[in-house]
Amino acid sequence: MSVNAGVAAGHPATADAGAEILADGGSAADAAVAAALASCVAETVMTGLLGGGHAIYFDAASGTARNLDCFCAAPGLGAPARELELLHMDVPFGAELVHYAVGPASCAVPGVPAGLRALWEAYGRLPWARLVEPALRLAHDGVAMPSAHVSCLAMLEPVMTLREGARIYAPGGRLLHVGELLQQPGLVHALESIAAEGAASAYTGAIATALLDLSTERGGLLTTADLRVYAPVWSEPLQTPWLGLRFLSRGGLSGVPDTVARLPRLRELSAAARVAAFVGALDGGAGPETHTTNLVTADADGNACVLTTSLGLGSGDWLPGLDLHLNSMLGEVDLLLGPLEPGSRMASMMAPSVVLDDAGLVLALGAAGGTRLRSALLAVAAGILDEGLESQDAVDRGRLHPAGELVNAEPGVDDEGLALLAAAGRTVRRWPERHHYFGGVSALGRNGAAADPRRSGAVRTPADG
Repeated sequence: MSVNAGVAAGHPATADAGAEILADGGSAADAAVAAALASCVAETVMTGLLGGGHAIYFDAASGTARNLDCFCAAPGLGAPARELELLHMDVPFGAELVHYAVGPASCAVPGVPAGLRALWEAYGRLPWARLVEPALRLAHDGVAMPSAHVSCLAMLEPVMTLREGARIYAPGGRLLHVGELLQQPGLVHALESIAAEGAASAYTGAIATALLDLSTERGGLLTTADLRVYAPVWSEPLQTPWLGLRFLSRGGLSGVPDTVARLPRLRELSAAARVAAFVGALDGGAGPETHTTNLVTADADGNACVLTTSLGLGSGDWLPGLDLHLNSMLGEVDLLLGPLEPGSRMASMMAPSVVLDDAGLVLALGAAGGTRLRSALLAVAAGILDEGLESQDAVDRGRLHPAGELVNAEPGVDDEGLALLAAAGRTVRRWPERHHYFGGVSALGRNGAAADPRRSGAVRTPADG
């Protein structure tokens, strides 16, 4: 049994773009590039072209996987060091109040364009300009806002309506509603530059010029040298034995390989004991509160790509005439592990992953969700591979997430299991409904494909394209 060709992503338009490219004969890498560019139009509440990301690519012919680091780098090469001048604010995030720091000085060196170019150069088949076409159409026509994105926009209103953002997300003085068109006409010009100049537009071309001009004007830290020297990095994934399979992912802040190694065999436990055991395996992890999206692609040859991207929260600044939101990675305090040297790669909790057996790909999955990313991803992986759930059922079921002694739980988590945690001294916070706080997971596997309703996700196949 093999993994069927398809796309699972955080927005229907993103999935449509990838499926279109698969139907045109594109590889999993081509589909991932096209879908990611589409997400930079359709999912700008979650991500954008000037953000950072991580990917994993499984090459079926060789049976090997490689990680790709295209996350943001610390800026300031060739410039005197200076203190960050950030705008601080508290944003309600479900039941929590989360502190953020934004502003132009929070913008780090973007990595997404270079990462997409690296994927295409290594594994692509179709012309680069063809991969930009679906995103360009979305930018021309606008894209309807799904419910999860409207909910997230309402939560992020203080940042998303700063400066140029008010025109985009609150035209006429009110936030966009479900089904209304997200119109970002400047993205047409940005994507035309990407199509004509390639990803280099963001580093040495038209987009780079606009980015440096805005950063200089508003007190940002980016320099010409920062953009010119940025390069994505390929590496070997970390491999963890699990359930007789090989779980391949990345380490660092993700904490995923260590947690996988601690996971007990859940299928042998009662429903209540599974809750306690899963929380016990998760204890000790931490990470940033970023706003993120994830996509997974697989082609007819068995190749697969998982790509996670983010702007952080976003700085609250958009490039004039291009409608590109700057990232806010330097304002994400959990990413700042000690002093950052200009040019150094920032840490990330992203964990795009594949699971293999002797016959090849069993499951490809990734997650969005900052601190909840690890718990969301591993709950779904364990549900599919250990507990035998269909992929969509594993994504849909209620999730939990421990944050110190507090355990957050969606409806559907076993009540007896939560009682066990409470009896052990944990505080259990029961959320009234499923919420995007608990992350967004996309998956393609032998048990089917799945996209997360918490992020208005969608699954598409080449036939849909």
